[in-house]
Amino acid sequence: MDHYLELLKLILPEFLINHFDLVKHTKNGEVMHLYFEEQNATPKEESKRTLIAHGFHKEVTIQDFPLRGNTVYLHVKRRRWLDKTTKQVVQRDWNLVAQGTRMTSEFAAFLKEINQY
Repeated sequence: MDHYLELLKLILPEFLINHFDLVKHTKNGEVMHLYFEEQNATPKEESKRTLIAHGFHKEVTIQDFPLRGNTVYLHVKRRRWLDKTTKQVVQRDWNLVAQGTRMTSEFAAFLKEINQY
């Protein structure tokens, strides 16, 4: 299965493949929909807190570059956690994750899009 992930990293932002799971895909004519859910790995910056999975934020749909003549839509669901002690909802700060990394303008636009929700 790892060779499929390596192939996807060449087609989609590597960040998406590393932090999200592809849970579903559909193709209707020349339109492809890829559905991603954030992996249930608690944010490193919150390691001192006791967090439990608490569902997802509203799904965000992003139109990506066409693949082999197909229009591509990425459906992304970001995860949230609940602090068992304070009952505060916690989510990953994607600005911290991307800080200090080199990224393409497409990847930066992707991060900007998912951070709006």
